Amino acid sequence: MHTGAFSDISWTEQGKQVGFFSFPYSIDRSPYFQIKVPVCRIQNGEGPSLVLMAGNHGDEYEGELTLLKLIRLTQPEDVTGSLTILPAANLPAVMAAKRCSPYDNGNLNRAFPGDPKGTPTFRIAHFIEHEILPRHEVLLDIHSGGTSMDHLVCSLVERIGEPAQFAKALALMKAMRLPYGMIADNGLDSPTSMAAAARQGLIGLSGEFGGGATATKATLRMTESAVDNLMMAMGLTRRPIVSPAPDTTTDTVLLSTGGQSLFVYAEREGWFEPAVDIGDTVETGAVAGYLHDLERPLEAPQPLTFREGGIVLTRRLHTHSQSGDCLVNVARLARE
Repeated sequence: MHTGAFSDISWTEQGKQVGFFSFPYSIDRSPYFQIKVPVCRIQNGEGPSLVLMAGNHGDEYEGELTLLKLIRLTQPEDVTGSLTILPAANLPAVMAAKRCSPYDNGNLNRAFPGDPKGTPTFRIAHFIEHEILPRHEVLLDIHSGGTSMDHLVCSLVERIGEPAQFAKALALMKAMRLPYGMIADNGLDSPTSMAAAARQGLIGLSGEFGGGATATKATLRMTESAVDNLMMAMGLTRRPIVSPAPDTTTDTVLLSTGGQSLFVYAEREGWFEPAVDIGDTVETGAVAGYLHDLERPLEAPQPLTFREGGIVLTRRLHTHSQSGDCLVNVARLARE
């Protein structure tokens, strides 16, 4: 009762189930309180198996809205195989509209492989990695830039595992038909959902679908299209479910992350004036922006430059910045 996770979802039952994964967590106002993470499970015979997850961070909305729509619209006859949908994986963070959980300040995407006797975020991470993921073949974890960051819309795959497995992952990422695709190298021991998928033998896919803790018509359409394209590419569905006309023409430009030379940081408190926007192509030495000091109005702003060129991947949305805040970063063009 005190440490276990409870579920009213059957992994073997055919048809459509909507329920909860429940995590007991005794709090002052409710000693027998449970964190009830919503889940939808749709199974129709044998076939491919997919986990769709959003709300890993609670202030990233494109995935949450798309997966809610998918839950309402998808019927068992639409699916060949099995589909598990988690629209609000870190529910406490989602309900607080924050990146991290208010119960333990836990960042779910830094908590894998988790701990079944730990604080709520680590218990949710453990359940996802050890109870949910091993029953599937592919994970898509949908992200965006959240409250503080604008992010170039892109899919993501980790360069983890055997070459054949990576080739399958890359093919599925391209099938999502987003304009950019990121190849990351965080490694098998990373505390992220992508490494969790790799440790359990799955193909892990992710992506950044917007930013600013909001959702727009354009970012929602791209998210919906990517989800439909992935499900059809896997053979899980035969027609689009959430997008009226998914993109089938966009070729994905591959990008890669790298070291600290790709990041521009504030090294003191200031107010950041950007000189670039996401998607811009920049050269080494180009001005990324200017850091102003409102307490010293006669002082010229500090110009901040790129140590390496590339495509602008993210930009900080909060103008007021502290030392250590990432202001802008770029990505390189990648090879497969």
